Amino acid sequence: MTIDTSRPPSRPAKTAAAAKPNLILGEHSLCPGCGEPVALRILLEVLQDLDIVQRTIGVVGHGCYGSFVRIMDVDVLQCLHGRAPACATGIKRVRPDVAVFTLQGDGDMANEGLQEVLHAAARGENITCVMLNNGVFGDTGGQQTATTVLGQRTKTSIDGRDPEAHGYPIPVADLVAGLDGVGYVARGAVSTAAGVLQTKRMLRKAFENQLNRGGFALVEILTMCPTGWFVPTAEGPGYQQDTMEQTYHLGELTSHRDESTGHRGELTRNRGELTGHHGELTGNRGELTGSRSEVTGRGGELAGHRNEVDGAA
Repeated sequence: MTIDTSRPPSRPAKTAAAAKPNLILGEHSLCPGCGEPVALRILLEVLQDLDIVQRTIGVVGHGCYGSFVRIMDVDVLQCLHGRAPACATGIKRVRPDVAVFTLQGDGDMANEGLQEVLHAAARGENITCVMLNNGVFGDTGGQQTATTVLGQRTKTSIDGRDPEAHGYPIPVADLVAGLDGVGYVARGAVSTAAGVLQTKRMLRKAFENQLNRGGFALVEILTMCPTGWFVPTAEGPGYQQDTMEQTYHLGELTSHRDESTGHRGELTRNRGELTGHHGELTGNRGELTGSRSEVTGRGGELAGHRNEVDGAA
């Protein structure tokens, strides 16, 4: 079939999708190649798809994404560095009828406020937290954060992150997924078109979890920061796939809880499975050895930097 392109088609073409969500009021001011505007777009699209825009309140932390408060047509407030989950907790308890979310970076959530997100998750606060993880403090020039992967160059680790000097990266989503009170945890990325679609689905599930009063929800989104990574703009997505996505595996981290006891019976992740009596490993069930932690005993075996546990009580 040959299409004649010498003149306009007889039927006007239809727009498949809007150029941008109605909730974005203007252009962002972030660096070329930044992944955070992509994450913002799909977040706002989810709010529209669920028809909850008019009853949603966002709490924004401190980072490059903080400038989004000027261009997103959603009720938001900005809190102290790292304290977004605490502010969101107060809002949700006073206004349980609204959907409450936080928008934070890895520096904000993992460096400045790790205790806030862990305690909110352990309490089972019915809020949705979103962490934009690019492994650097982008807003202050590209310094190392708690999630910077091994070997990654930053302004404060020019030769790459060294575990002997800087320790190991903190996998926030994995930590949260192991807590009682958690309803949904997932990790997505915006480095590919397929990843953007998958991450949008994760965000939708996280908000649906809140609407169904399912407890705490967290979606970690790996985002590009070529400026902070010292790479050309066009190489940002590939760099992310070769580095961060090799350390932080993508997918849903699903937790199963026995509602009669409140304890966790089985925790399945994309890198391992934990089984046992309420998922517990007690002192008489194993032995802890080695800097990279291996636990063996009647209850199971825990091995590797990302810790995989298999065993039957």
